[in-house]
Amino acid sequence: MKPPRRFRWGFVALGVVLVALIAWWWFASQKHDKPKGPAPVPVSVAKVTTQDVPVTVTALGAAQAWQGVLIVPQISGRLTYVAQEGADVRTGALLVEIDCGPYEAALTQAQGALKRDQATLAGAKVDLARYQTLVTQNSIARQTAEDEAATVKQEEGTVLADQGAVQAAAVNVRFCRISSPVDGRVGVRLVDPGNIVTTGTTTGIVSVNQVQPIAVTFTVPQGDFQRLVSASAGFTRQLATQAASQETGADLGSGELVVADNHVDQTTGTVEMKARFPNPTRQLWPGQFVNVNLTLQTLSKATTVPSQAVNQGPNGAFVYLVGTNNKVVVQPVKVLLTQGTLSVIQSGVVAGQTVVTDGQMSLKPGLSVCAPGHCAAPGGKGGKGGASAGQQPS
Repeated sequence: MKPPRRFRWGFVALGVVLVALIAWWWFASQKHDKPKGPAPVPVSVAKVTTQDVPVTVTALGAAQAWQGVLIVPQISGRLTYVAQEGADVRTGALLVEIDCGPYEAALTQAQGALKRDQATLAGAKVDLARYQTLVTQNSIARQTAEDEAATVKQEEGTVLADQGAVQAAAVNVRFCRISSPVDGRVGVRLVDPGNIVTTGTTTGIVSVNQVQPIAVTFTVPQGDFQRLVSASAGFTRQLATQAASQETGADLGSGELVVADNHVDQTTGTVEMKARFPNPTRQLWPGQFVNVNLTLQTLSKATTVPSQAVNQGPNGAFVYLVGTNNKVVVQPVKVLLTQGTLSVIQSGVVAGQTVVTDGQMSLKPGLSVCAPGHCAAPGGKGGKGGASAGQQPS
């Protein structure tokens, strides 16, 4: 028995509807999968800014005492006094004392010999005057007066030698007490009181270092040296110098460049420099290594970009500018100089423009960019176009 005609038409209609649904699904999926263009590239950007930029020369330096003195004995004897370790002393303060008894006795002995020989000389001069008078009266032979004159000369020499012995003994007495020649800080003593010191003691007894002011020495390449010469007008004008901690980068004080060595070291191609720091808080200490920043000049209202935004190509330096619809364009620039993390741009960009600072390797002119983590799929909805570091493409 054949099925009714209306059932046959119902199956036909159902098949047509099913085929239409399958076709609609296939066309819809094809349309969704078709990209509208390249995917936006995630990048970081920054604004072109205008600011004052100090031009500096950086170097590794070492602090040293402005004046350092090592006390070495100039006589031999028993050490009776050494200044307190770590004490601050003024010029003329007693640092070291050596038992002076033997040297005072030697001085007294030399003074006695001088007085004795001075008396002998005085007697010889009296005899010479008497003999000269008798010679004029033809009472004695001229030879006697001449012999007495020679005796006077001999005694004068003896007295002169005695005076030298007295002065030498007095010098030794002065060497018994050694005073500080500078204002400074006493170091750790190398010999304790009670020990015998001699003139052969080369290691010294104690040292004094002047730390206010203090010096920082460093070397610069001869290329930077020429810049220093120009900036300081041949070192007739002092240049501001900054010292920073190597460990933390903390500011350790400001000073001035005061000395440039008188030659270039041919083995290293560098010139040694010396800066003077007042060091009021004693953050600098002799022997300490520091980072030195020497300011040559300050560029006023310079156009700057982060150094990582500048790329090098066959035709020179360029940056990627973020333009309309977050699309990038290549912009050639002329870099005046690079100072730390900033590049000073002489021409090519102006303040307020947006440049790409990270992700340039994936860029081509005309590509769209967005902030990492906020990139929408091509043709998709949502997603915030822009860039990291607090900036959004314009």
